[in-house]
Amino acid sequence: MSLESPYALTDAEQAILELVTRVAREKLEPNAEAIDREERFPEESLRLFKELGLMGCHLPEEYGGGGLRSLVFCRILEEVARKCANSANILSQQDFAATPILLAGTPQQKQKYLPALAQGEKLAAFALTEPNAGSDVSSIETRAELRGDGYVINGSKQFITWGNMAHVMTVFCKTDPSRGHKGISAILVERGTPGLSLGRLEKKLGMGGSPTAQIIFEDCRVPEENLLGELHGGFTIAMNCLERGRVGVAAMAVGLAQGAIDAAARYARERRQFGKSIAEFQAIQFIFADMATAVEASRQLLYCACHEADRGGPNANRLSAMAKLLASDSAMEVTTNAVQVLGGYGYLKDFPLERMFREAKVMQIVEGTNQIQRLIIGREVLFPRN
Repeated sequence: MSLESPYALTDAEQAILELVTRVAREKLEPNAEAIDREERFPEESLRLFKELGLMGCHLPEEYGGGGLRSLVFCRILEEVARKCANSANILSQQDFAATPILLAGTPQQKQKYLPALAQGEKLAAFALTEPNAGSDVSSIETRAELRGDGYVINGSKQFITWGNMAHVMTVFCKTDPSRGHKGISAILVERGTPGLSLGRLEKKLGMGGSPTAQIIFEDCRVPEENLLGELHGGFTIAMNCLERGRVGVAAMAVGLAQGAIDAAARYARERRQFGKSIAEFQAIQFIFADMATAVEASRQLLYCACHEADRGGPNANRLSAMAKLLASDSAMEVTTNAVQVLGGYGYLKDFPLERMFREAKVMQIVEGTNQIQRLIIGREVLFPRN
């Protein structure tokens, strides 16, 4: 019986991860503070990822992607987020927003969009949330009516990552409002389509390098061929995409928390009080013990969820929800404690911990709030499907 870990990497995968780790340290970390301070999209990170072939590294090779396993992709996200969460979000968002096309697109739709997304030549967005519909997807109000040979869309979307810059977005609309969530469809809308306009760009607590926009549809007309998947099949598409995207959020949360531990540990070794470094005090060591344990538990659950997804296992949904829940809650706790280690300095923008603290919060919200993750987990435990 082989005792090799299911999380082991091949030599080629290990080489990719080592390259990403070095690039994150040398190229991404130096820009992290400026990206946050200026609240700008990190174009330099996008260019670098394109040069390295990372933008579509999780997409199939037949569409120009790297064909990497979820496990390897999430380890890449982890290493990038450890140094710059805004940069990691570029890889995570592109993969997440390409997923509807990958899972539900026709061969023609896949060939039209996925190669450009895999190369990073075009960007994608996932337009589900609305002002009055967040966790309750069935209550979305955006309508799409089939008129002649096309769909006419009216409504608005809220909190759409890259809504202001995406070349194509998957828009979830009610095509039969009387059927609730069973009347939702997914429709592809390209930038520049008449009737599509940009609302406000949100000012956020953290992740200022990831633009978040309001999108407005006023008699926005798209061809009937832009329907993604089956008519009224949008809810299933959305749920499948969110399941896949949760491990990406978990990976960023793990990386962000590890980065906070790294920064706090450097400070603790250098900061001297009462005649010695504060790292020598048991009270400080206990804080680091708890932080490291939380991060390692999150990391192992993440890898387990990735392995289950890679093998197409039946527990992928439950494990991805668990990984997202534990990793994001741990990231919030770890960054809070890391700020505490630095004391007053942790509260200053001169040090990276306050930025990491702000960035960690959104991990508990995106791709389904952690309260929703608990609902998913609880239902699967109490009412197993097999």
